[in-house]
Amino acid sequence: MCVSGCTCAKVASMPQLITPTVDVRASFLAAMGEIQAEGGGGPDDDSLSGRWILGWADRWADPAVFASFVGQLRADALEDSPRPAGHVPSTTLWWADGPEYLGRLTIRHRLTERLLVIGGHIGYDVRPAARRRGHAAAMLAAALPVARSLGINPALMTCDPGNIASRKVIEANGGVLEDERNGKLRFWAPTS
Repeated sequence: MCVSGCTCAKVASMPQLITPTVDVRASFLAAMGEIQAEGGGGPDDDSLSGRWILGWADRWADPAVFASFVGQLRADALEDSPRPAGHVPSTTLWWADGPEYLGRLTIRHRLTERLLVIGGHIGYDVRPAARRRGHAAAMLAAALPVARSLGINPALMTCDPGNIASRKVIEANGGVLEDERNGKLRFWAPTS
């Protein structure tokens, strides 16, 4: 229904980074299903989405369990929240267009020796059905000021040498290649 004399032209929405929320549950579950269909979430998948699938997928159908999952993601940004050994506080943000979950991005508040080689400050992924549309580059661009607000400058990001798409995303956001360590390219990007 039109309001205030609008011409009823559909206004295009724009994806944005949001704090994890139960409001995108249906599309989030569909996205995790897409990742599983690609082989993600198996016992050897050490990606964040893979760990989410391994730890939660069999229980996400219950809205209360999904709400608990969202609560844990939000709490992980707090310094005093419990977390596995070797993990640091991390701010997880979801890239969404209204109720449509498109991807996730995690900002690790500080680096460990392992994160200096694998992972860095910022990790991200885009759901399979939304790839190759510029979402990763836009999501990273939107996240760099958030990283700056957390006191991170510059931000370290890593990717596999063969992951040309991720390399282009990082470089498009100011990432400069420092080196390759243990099979990972390491880039530093300014956050301001």
